[in-house]
This record gives sequence, structure tokens and C-alpha cells, in this order.
Amino acid sequence: MGSGASSQTIVDELSFELAAGEILGLVGESGCGKSTTAYALMRLLPASSSRIDAEHVLLEGSEILALDEPAMRKLRGRALSMVFQEPQTALDPVISIGSQLSAVIRRHDRCKRHAAWARGIEMLGRIGIADAGRIMNGYPHQLSGGMRQRVLIAMALACRPRVLLADEPTSALDVTTQAQVLEQMANLGRETGTAIVLITHDLGIVAQYCDRAMVMAEGRIVEQAPVRELFARPTHAYTSQLLAAVPRLDHPGPADFREVVPTDAVTSLLSIRNLSVEYPHPGGRRPGIVAVDSVSFDIETGRIFGLVGESGSGKTSVAHAIARLLTPAAGAIRFLGENLLAQTGVRSRQTRKDIQMVFQDPFASLSPRRTILQSLLEPLNHFRIGVPVERRDRALAALQKVGLEPKLLNRFPHELSGGQRQRIALARALVSEPRLIIADEVVSSLDVSVQARIIELILKLRDETGTAFLFISHDLAVIRQLADVVGVMYLGQLLELAPAESIFSRPAHPYTRSLLRAVPSLNPAHDRPVALTGEPPSLLTPPPGCVFHTRCREAIERCSTDRPGETRLEKYGNTRYSHLARCHLCNT
Repeated sequence: MGSGASSQTIVDELSFELAAGEILGLVGESGCGKSTTAYALMRLLPASSSRIDAEHVLLEGSEILALDEPAMRKLRGRALSMVFQEPQTALDPVISIGSQLSAVIRRHDRCKRHAAWARGIEMLGRIGIADAGRIMNGYPHQLSGGMRQRVLIAMALACRPRVLLADEPTSALDVTTQAQVLEQMANLGRETGTAIVLITHDLGIVAQYCDRAMVMAEGRIVEQAPVRELFARPTHAYTSQLLAAVPRLDHPGPADFREVVPTDAVTSLLSIRNLSVEYPHPGGRRPGIVAVDSVSFDIETGRIFGLVGESGSGKTSVAHAIARLLTPAAGAIRFLGENLLAQTGVRSRQTRKDIQMVFQDPFASLSPRRTILQSLLEPLNHFRIGVPVERRDRALAALQKVGLEPKLLNRFPHELSGGQRQRIALARALVSEPRLIIADEVVSSLDVSVQARIIELILKLRDETGTAFLFISHDLAVIRQLADVVGVMYLGQLLELAPAESIFSRPAHPYTRSLLRAVPSLNPAHDRPVALTGEPPSLLTPPPGCVFHTRCREAIERCSTDRPGETRLEKYGNTRYSHLARCHLCNT
């Protein structure tokens, strides 16, 4: 497969077969050709700048490369469908979710508008979206990154395709939703014979859900084998390197061996007390939505605080409140002993220099009109740090710290891969040498080798400079590698707060245990993660009797069950609302 005037080979001599109902995992580092392979099979590569050379590409005996564009349009979505890696760019920003989803259904199934709309609501519910009717009337910018990704998955599955190409379909999802979505995709394969090519950097997903795995490096397949054989006895050195770089939940991270000083023995860098964040209700007529409810924790200098929880639990709202991107409804935030919410003018400017944030979506947070150099110089110019020559040197040093080459300085964000853009965003936060970095899902889109380098970089910065981190992630294995202290959030509330070693070896709350059970194992012989049934909880429509919204949320551990010592979540462990049932003690 060639590209450009010089005919650079992107994918070379790739061959594979896919049986009905089979799930094939395609893994490798960013830039190895995984996504290009999927785009080539979908015939979505631009004809002006690329060329596909192949003996044949057969789908149920029909030659795809021989089809003209009208025939390919009929094929896409019904026989051959794709989940794209960038949901922000794959969804039309000016058309509602329902209109986009129902348009796909109507095009291929020729059904009436109301029937297509109803099918769309059904698909969103099956893929784990709460309040699907409201989401159908919303627009992409009103949804979180994980929610947009689930919409794309529902759109791709809506017409039950024969082959599904899934390009990083769960990288933006939390572990419980990820388990539900992957189980749904696997069930589709069993029920309809749909074959799935699962492109992912998460080797745990490959181990648990795929039948075969192909490992790509520099455009070539370096190893291909059944999953159990590949994970037990990898034959290629590159495969062994990938497996060694994967953060593992059953292996303690470097943070587990660090002595955590009690919070009352030192002065906190950041202290949060009874923080609450409220958003107006979309209808405007009801009380506001409490996204964060009385959250309190401390972050010490040189410590990494890990914040975990499902999508919509309030993690990002906490981060935005600390970064002064929104005004809390109640509570106090103190940074170096000063009231952050009362600061104005020069003092507020200095604090913003000391608190930097790396956002979840690097494509949206980097200006498309600025080169990488201009983006890296922006905080230095804003805070008037150094002279122009020094600023360029600091920008270059930050780029090298995150493992990127200087030649990228004059490129624009759209010319980089998703992993490269994420590292640019981290480098931009580093250039002003902050005291605290808020990292919101900064490694979710990175392959395992780059992820390992970022983890190593963060630990090095913590040890050498004393930089503290608020690290938000749905990847519990990464949190174990990094965090000194971990907080577990659910529906805006902090359910458990403890040192990392305690959280992972002796989780106290049943919700924490449910999160840990949902993490895929690298051992294919282990049972699959527990896929919770039902829709995930929603702050807009909390279930009746939800104990986390009543005075009984602490009492749930004491609720009586049929077996001594059993919590209600463990008793009804396969439903999302089991732990939201009415309390036996007070019947509320």
C-alpha cells in the first residue's frame, strides 16, 4: 500500500482470513498501520494520495476492490461497518445524535422514521447509555468523549453487519462500560455470525475477548497466532516487549513501595473540603444537577493522587473546579494555604501558572491553526517566562521529555497521531514548570509502550522536581502503577479514599470491588470481566431509593443479606442497580 508522490509503503504484504463470528485482535504501536488497514478495507483512503495493491480483498466471495463508489456506499454500514477512533470528528456537530443514528438505519433497512428512531433508542440502551431518549435529541458537543464513542458503536452495530472493524472502540470508556460494550459485541458475533477485527492497544482486551491476535510493527505482521498460544509463548521479540510494557493490576507499582506520609503530618499542597459542583438542568425548570457532592481530599507535594470512577461520576468536574474553569456551588479549595476561589488579578495569574491541566481530548484542546511550537510557547508567552530564545529551548526540552522529535515543532495537530497529540498536550503543561498537574485521561489513547514511557516520565518528574499530580483515569492498572493515594468516585461522591496499596489489595467498598472485577486480565485462561447488566447510573435520572442520594449511603455495608458478611452488591452482583436498592435498616 503506497502513499504520496514518493510511494512510501505504509502497510506491506498483509494477509489474513476472517471466519464468521470470529474476533481478531490487531495490536501494535501507533503508526504501525493498524488504522490504515481498516481504512483500506473500507475503501476510505483518498485516491489522490494513496494506492492499494492487493491480490484480492474478498467479503463473502465478492471482490471489494472491484466495486465502484455507489456499490461501496451500499456495502458500508450493512455488510461492512466501522467504529472510528475519533468520535469528535466522526460525528456531524450540527446534526442531532438521533438524526445521525436513524439515518443509518433508514438507509439500509428502508423503515419508517419512527421505527428507525425507536431502533436507535434500543441500540443506545443495549450499548449502555442511560436516558437514551434524551441523548437522541442531543448533539455531539453535549456528550462526553466516552458517550460519543458509545454512540459510534451503536451506529456501527445498528444494521447487524457481517464484518465490523472496530478501531480502538473502548479507549474512552471506563472499565464497567467497556466490559458491557465488549460483551455486547461478542454476543453479536455469536448471534449473527458477525466477524470482528478489534484494533486496540489494550492487550488485556485481546486476551479476554479475541480468538486470534495479529501483532503489527512498521506496516508488517510480525506474529499471528491463537490468543492463548500468543500470550503463553510469544515467538517474536517485539511481542514480548509489548507484553512486558503492559501495566498489570496484579503487579504492584512503584508507588506501592513509597511511604505515604499521613496528611495531618505535613502541609497540603492542595486541600479540598466539601466541594460541590452543580450544573443547570437541561430543561431549565428543575433543580440543578449535583455533579460533585461534598468531596474532600488532600494532595501533598511530590504525591500522585489517583481519581477513578465510571464516566459521569464527577471526576472531570472536580478537575475543572480546581483549574478555575468553573465555579463550585459550595466548598473550599486551598492551594499552598491560600483560598483559590478568592484569588484575583496577579495572584490568580501566578496560581494558574502553578496549576496546569492536560485535557482528555488533545485534538480539541490544541488549536488547529497553531503549529506545535506555537502551542508550546503559548503558556511561556502568557506568563512572561524567559526571553524568546529561552522559551524556544524550554519548548524543545519539554518535547523531548515526552519522547517526541524536534522535527514535529513545525507541524500542525492534524498531522500527528492521537498518541503524539496527547504527548504534545502533556509537554505544553510541563513548560511552565507547575507545582500541580491535573492529568485527565492522558494515557487512554496511547499504546502500551508509549504509555509505559509516560508513566516513567510522570514518576521521574514527581521524584526529581516534587511536582504533584491529580491523575484521573478509568484504567485501574495505570492508577496502580502511578498513584500514592486513590479516591473512588460514584455519582458525584467520594466513596473510598485510601493509600493505593490498600485500595488494590483490600478494597473496603463493594463498588470498588466491582470496578476491580471489571478489569480484563492478561491471562486468556482467566474468566472474562464481570459485565454489569442494565444501563449505567445517571445523575439526570437517579434510580428511586438510590442510597447514595440518601442518609443511608454509609449504612449499605451493614445491610442484612441472606448470607452472613455478604453485601448487597455481592448478593445481586450482576446488575448495575443492585447496590442502589433500598436499605434493609431504614427501608428508604
